[in-house]
Amino acid sequence: MAEVLHLFQSLARGEPVREFDEVLAVENKGFEDCLHGRTGSSRQVLLMDIETLEEFGIAPGHAKENITTRGIELSGLALGQRIRVGEALLEITDACTPCSQMDEIRAGLQEELRGRRGILCRVMEPGKIRRGGRIEVVSPDGEPRN
Repeated sequence: MAEVLHLFQSLARGEPVREFDEVLAVENKGFEDCLHGRTGSSRQVLLMDIETLEEFGIAPGHAKENITTRGIELSGLALGQRIRVGEALLEITDACTPCSQMDEIRAGLQEELRGRRGILCRVMEPGKIRRGGRIEVVSPDGEPRN
């Protein structure tokens, strides 16, 4: 089963992300209190899997992801695909391109993470997301795929 391991939000510029047990995903904005959520943006929520973080020796949250996942191959999901994360419905809008902030974690990490930085999503339906919650790939009508 794919699941939510960690939830993070940026609450103040220049400060580390903070971890939460539960967040509210707001339709067409992102996480309720996160600075990076913007109405109308295609970059509202960033998901990154624990498997990649561990491979590169990055602690959860240090790559500035909003959701750390386990058990789902994010790179195998197509643009436009929808996933239910807890109560919220997210639509994949793009692969995240590593930025220079990754080199602040470790020199050369920006290039090492190319193609592995996670996925960006837009919030299609609002809802609570909790640590330990399920992640399901869904059909276009929002129902789980078998």
